Amino acid sequence: MSFLKIPWRAYWQLLRRYLRPQSGAAFFMSALLLASIALQLVGPQVVRAFIDAARAGAGERDLIAKALIFIGVAALQQVMNVLAAYWGARVAWTATNALRADLTEHLVKLDLGFHKARTPGELIERVDGDVNALAEFFSSFVVQLVGSALLLAGVLAIVFREDVRLGLVLSGFTLLAVAVLGWVRRFATPLWAEDRQRSAAYYGYLGEAITAAEDLRSSGAVPYAMRRLFEHLRGWMPVRRRAEARRSVVWMAAVAVFACGDAIAYGLGGGLYRIKAISLGTVYMIVAYVALLAEPIETIRTQMQNLQRADASIGRVRELMEARSSLEDGTESLPSGALPVEFRTVSFGYDDGPPESPQASPGGPQEPRVHGSHGSYDSRESRESQEPQEPQEPYELENLSFTLEPGCTLGLLGRTGSGKTTIARLLFRMYDPQQGEIRLGGVNLRHARIESIRTRVGLVTQDVQILEASLRDNITFFDPDIPDGRVIAAIEALGLKSWFDRLPGGLDTPVSQAGLSAGEAQCVALTRVFMRDPGLIILDEASSRLDPATEALLERALDKLLLGRTAIIIAHRLSTVERADDILIIRERGWVLEHGSREKLAADANSTFCRLQRAGMEAMLG
Repeated sequence: MSFLKIPWRAYWQLLRRYLRPQSGAAFFMSALLLASIALQLVGPQVVRAFIDAARAGAGERDLIAKALIFIGVAALQQVMNVLAAYWGARVAWTATNALRADLTEHLVKLDLGFHKARTPGELIERVDGDVNALAEFFSSFVVQLVGSALLLAGVLAIVFREDVRLGLVLSGFTLLAVAVLGWVRRFATPLWAEDRQRSAAYYGYLGEAITAAEDLRSSGAVPYAMRRLFEHLRGWMPVRRRAEARRSVVWMAAVAVFACGDAIAYGLGGGLYRIKAISLGTVYMIVAYVALLAEPIETIRTQMQNLQRADASIGRVRELMEARSSLEDGTESLPSGALPVEFRTVSFGYDDGPPESPQASPGGPQEPRVHGSHGSYDSRESRESQEPQEPQEPYELENLSFTLEPGCTLGLLGRTGSGKTTIARLLFRMYDPQQGEIRLGGVNLRHARIESIRTRVGLVTQDVQILEASLRDNITFFDPDIPDGRVIAAIEALGLKSWFDRLPGGLDTPVSQAGLSAGEAQCVALTRVFMRDPGLIILDEASSRLDPATEALLERALDKLLLGRTAIIIAHRLSTVERADDILIIRERGWVLEHGSREKLAADANSTFCRLQRAGMEAMLG
């Protein structure tokens, strides 16, 4: 087993990357550190001179001067220690804050599949908890570990100058002490890695439980939630106990090593003094330097314990940083204006790997299930005669094809679980299909730049995320370059001025997830989308939880928002799709039940859409 679970190269890369921008502060911190080390080495020399002078009968004035020099050296050394620790902590936190920012930015850019496989609490614990452990690593490594190594080297150099025999013995003792402590340390590293993982799992569950507190109480599931909490704690406690027990082995080894050091100092010093090889003051200096050796060795031991945590934390941070999105960024930009939409035999499943090809249907595996474009639709007889067979692999969408002309609005209907939201996610390129292609504005989404897609496609869901900030920051997402006049113009253009005028602080009104109603949150979401001027707007059940008055307000805003843009409205209620030009009704796996012009489908007594109108869509699709 190697000395470090994580290679030194990983530590060096972190230090080089995050300390280089602070080269000036790091240099100043290093100067303070060197000054502190020099003063520590000078102290025993002053005391030796005092003892030898006293034994030689020096005058009181000379002894007082040497004593004052020692006091001044000791006081200045403490000042240097405090300043070095302060600048070390400052450099460390600046470095780790930069690491937090890089790690958070990297996680945000990963695909939705990555985040679905991990709880938010787990990621928060890894970003915050693991990086906190590295904050100690940055400051301790630079200020204490390196400083202790330099102090060791200085002590040994001085002892060698005094007596080669003493130098050789103390050098051997130091190497043996460091080797023993390093060898003992490695046994705790795997347990600290598991401890961090248990911690992430615990905080991940805790975050979920707190988020679902209302549902847990209303469902009488609080005892179950508490049992799960205790299960996490019971699994975590023995791991932490074993890790702490193994860490205590390092402490016991250090006690034994220091005892051996004291024995060596008194034995060698006393022996050399008896044969008149050294003075009494030199004996004190040797004992003082051996005691001084204990401090850096103890520091190294402590930092090795911290490196146990750093080993685990760096490994987990590297694991996150090395995670790559399954979505490769393209090079093409989506055109301006309303965007046409085209699905070409798209098959998609949420499993980890690409599924096998679905079983061919009677019409052939590459035949699209929708053959109509704007203004055409399939008859019920045609649909019944071409019923698809069950595929071997469970796709969320199977062989789905349809087109939507630019500037038209599509009403997308279907039961829960039929794949409606999946279609929205694919258009927003949160995932890529396993088969087929999706074209937006004539561009294959796989070849489009993700930033262009995020800009040209607007998505509004029923669960709008509101940040604890001002209304302005929630609309602009903290972009200071967007003037207030543009934000207010967007609100007025959407017909939301009456809502805006009711806010006490205007754009400065502080808002939060709990402080806004569902309707107010939708007003914020629509303004966000309008500000980006997208070519395609997707409304995913956006008005499903609104009261009639608020819904009427937002309907007028939607009229303005959708004007001149392509839109897809995912809905359960017929009233929501009254503005749609086309209707697409899908069932499980995205199999198309009906697609065509809303007016023609409504006029066809045999169409599913017409029957839904007569029977009430909620009863059949809800």
